[in-house]
Amino acid sequence: MAAPTIRVDVVSAEEQIYSGEAEFVVLPGIAGELGIYPRHTPLLTAIRPGAVRMRIPGQAEEEFVFVQGGYLEVQPHKVTVLADTAIRAKDLDEAAALDAKRAAEEARANKTTREEIATAEAELSAALAQLEAIRKLRNRA
Repeated sequence: MAAPTIRVDVVSAEEQIYSGEAEFVVLPGIAGELGIYPRHTPLLTAIRPGAVRMRIPGQAEEEFVFVQGGYLEVQPHKVTVLADTAIRAKDLDEAAALDAKRAAEEARANKTTREEIATAEAELSAALAQLEAIRKLRNRA
């Protein structure tokens, strides 16, 4: 018997990244990692930068998408991830993420106002989350 599935849509402002069925979805919520299975209780929450993992029926490997924050809406038969930015795992660029990390660290060191420091720290957090997603993907390969 086939495992039950849930409809998953991952979208960003630029494009639809994934739309299809999944056995489960795991993603970074603001209070920690969330695991979503079919018939999950309705939920609306912010998400933080990190990897969205989806188990696709009939696929040996999990599908990965990096999101840079956004919102998650869960209904019993549908999951919608509205990401600020979303990048397919195959499109992640480690060199670019390392450059972004270095730039954010330099910016944080050179800023003086609270707003400038907070912006630099948010950029650093996103770069670190992208590097962590790349590391997770590499470890699964």
